[in-house]
Amino acid sequence: MVNPPVWRGSTHLYDDVAHLRDGLRSNDDGRFFYGRRGSPTQWSLAEALTEMEPGATGTMLYPSGVAAISCALLAVLRPGDEVLLTDSSYDPSRSFADAFLKRMGITARYYDPLIGSDIASLFRPETKAILMESPGSLTFEVQDVPAICKAAQAAGIVTLLDNTWATSRFFPALAHGVDIAITAATKYIVGHSDVMMGAVTTHDQYWTRLRRTAQQLGQVVSPDDAYLAARGLRTLEVRLRQHETSALQIARWLKDRTEVGLVLHPAMPDCPGHEIWKRDFNGSSGLFSFQLKDANDQSRAAFIDALTLFGIGYSWGGFESLALPVDPQKHRTATKWNASGALVRLNIGLEDPEDLIADLAKAFEYYHSAQS
Repeated sequence: MVNPPVWRGSTHLYDDVAHLRDGLRSNDDGRFFYGRRGSPTQWSLAEALTEMEPGATGTMLYPSGVAAISCALLAVLRPGDEVLLTDSSYDPSRSFADAFLKRMGITARYYDPLIGSDIASLFRPETKAILMESPGSLTFEVQDVPAICKAAQAAGIVTLLDNTWATSRFFPALAHGVDIAITAATKYIVGHSDVMMGAVTTHDQYWTRLRRTAQQLGQVVSPDDAYLAARGLRTLEVRLRQHETSALQIARWLKDRTEVGLVLHPAMPDCPGHEIWKRDFNGSSGLFSFQLKDANDQSRAAFIDALTLFGIGYSWGGFESLALPVDPQKHRTATKWNASGALVRLNIGLEDPEDLIADLAKAFEYYHSAQS
């Protein structure tokens, strides 16, 4: 059979009491126990994601990317600990750290995403984890992940990376020193904007803690969602390459527009951390931001509202193109975002890039009208 079947079910029946008790002796994928521990549908997806990450022991699946980030942090932190987060972190990561972890007696502190090995100067005895996101999903700074991991390893600090933008295809996280790799599978893994899912992959040292924490919190994905994610995974390579090609074409076109200042795409020389991207990454995906010079919120809104092929909405990584106004200064603690003008974030989907460029060109006409 080409595709694993969808195994739906909560209760697994045992032949007898001895068989029932034998099930308690193992906690591995591939052995039926109860529906919350999965079935071949979920296990096959987790196995595939593990195989994509060199050096990994296992992968846990979660009902969203936020659940994956939250549960990964809960697996390695205890009351009294401190976690360092990149200042370019995804807003829900900041919210979880600043609110939920704070209630647990865990302190969150933020660092400059371009700090590199100097992050060691921030370590305290209570620092137990570092949450990276490279590149950041609004301003796209590329971090020196290997340098940060080397400093953390020397201090006995666990490193976690939100690797959603690149996936393990473009950035094998564990091979670059990361302990725990996190992916909002909603984005590129699923690829069709029809399933919410998160995945966390790790090596031997943290696998048992990660698995037990997920199970204790009752984290499980439905077999139907796992089936759809596995279907998306089969086309990940060709989709990522198309996202990459189209996004670069559009980013270069935008760079030549007089209305545009910064183009924050890691593969573009002006993007902070571009040299690190060249050194460490195997490719780039379809998400980037650009700056409308001298724009205010009204003219930026006019530009976005004029788009017809780009939807206006959150998320990214799907087949459809999206545009979103972003204001990084609202989400900064350790650094400041001082760029003039207003930022627009684009998710470049699988449409014809020439059609998308024509749509953007038309939107610039509305932008000029709003400016005047």
